[in-house]
Amino acid sequence: MKIVNAYLSVLATRISQYPTDELPEFLLVGRSNVGKSSFINTILGQKGLARTSSTPGKTQTLNFYLANNAFYLVDVPGYGYAQVNREMQKKMGLMIEEYLEKRKELKRVFMLVDFRIKPTDDDVLMYQFLKYYDIPVTLILNKCDKVSSSKHAKNLKIIRDVIDLSQGDDLIEFSSVTKKGREEVLDRIESLLIETI
Repeated sequence: MKIVNAYLSVLATRISQYPTDELPEFLLVGRSNVGKSSFINTILGQKGLARTSSTPGKTQTLNFYLANNAFYLVDVPGYGYAQVNREMQKKMGLMIEEYLEKRKELKRVFMLVDFRIKPTDDDVLMYQFLKYYDIPVTLILNKCDKVSSSKHAKNLKIIRDVIDLSQGDDLIEFSSVTKKGREEVLDRIESLLIETI
């Protein structure tokens, strides 16, 4: 699939602000600083579309990026960032929960984890949270360009051991630097769009 146009269409904090065009949606979740903004920019082929920040915890809304006038990538606030106060963490948690519970347009979640390190307790909790809602997940092993070939199999095994993928879930190695995994992600989206038609 070729991305011919993409832009940030809607910023929402509650269901009444979500897009109403009923297009398929793909949710992005991950720890603060795992590289979701770079993932969005790479997938949608626009360098500065999602703003990358050296300060984790910047995103505090659901950001709906419309691509090809055909589907949305939906970015949610990153988790596991201690500097965001407890009240804000609760508010953001409820916002994501409302989306997961109510959004029939959601087709799949792309969950980003850092390929260089063992998944955190927060990563495991997020995966279990998504499975509670019975939502299909593709695990994105981000920053794979920073893992040497000698450590590759070991890191992959650690991630598979820590996050026990349910049937129907899968994983894709990804790098915003080398663009590895971009076509796989777009193919996954395209196949789900075809199913929706």
